[in-house]
Amino acid sequence: MQPDSSASGFGPAFAKTPSSPDAEVIVVCEHAANWIPPALADLGLDAATRQSHIAWDPGALAVARRLAERFSGPMVEGCISRLVYDLNRPPSAPSAIPTRSEIFDVPGNHDLSDAARAQRVAAVYEPFRAALAEEIVRRKDALRLMVTVHSFTPVYKGERRAVELGLLHGRDARFATEMLARKPADLGWDVRLNAPYSASDGVAHTLDLHGCDNGLLNVMLEIRNDLIATAAQQDAWADALAPWIRATLKEGFA
Repeated sequence: MQPDSSASGFGPAFAKTPSSPDAEVIVVCEHAANWIPPALADLGLDAATRQSHIAWDPGALAVARRLAERFSGPMVEGCISRLVYDLNRPPSAPSAIPTRSEIFDVPGNHDLSDAARAQRVAAVYEPFRAALAEEIVRRKDALRLMVTVHSFTPVYKGERRAVELGLLHGRDARFATEMLARKPADLGWDVRLNAPYSASDGVAHTLDLHGCDNGLLNVMLEIRNDLIATAAQQDAWADALAPWIRATLKEGFA
């Protein structure tokens, strides 16, 4: 794994996992880490909140790494908490630096100056964006599909979610809809299109900017985080997802 060498004081914004040059699938995990730079004083949050789902996507990084291994593909992951800057949002989006996430207030994000916001864009978003763009351009002759891996909390604002896997899309719905149509008959998961989020919630930035704009098929996997809490669960999900994704790419987009 190759972390970047950011000199911003924030620490590395991304890490890249290399692969064979002819890989067809690139895996992305924007919300892989809950690291908050010391200079930001924990954003005013206690330890339990910094470990919770609002700070990162628990379990997503492990599943993403296992998928990248199974595809022998590259992976780009974020190394800083989405509460510092949400890498799946453009700088123009208010939710890129949230003042509130679910039921939690984020004191350290209130009343930021334009300079403070610009610092986070420069230290977190831009290095990640550039790294992912460079990886895609460098592999443009072989890459066909971008898969982004996320997780979501089973209880949101007091309501329990039944969905176990969401297949999300932005401007290009082709792979998500084809993948849903090809769900293996023996797979018992509750799988839904555009749940528990959709592009209308602002979650399609990476898919559209790095997938659609580069002519790549793309899909976001949203996995309920209580189902990928252990290494055994993470292995099982990767073992089920990889052949399903591979078959969809091979048979649906030959």
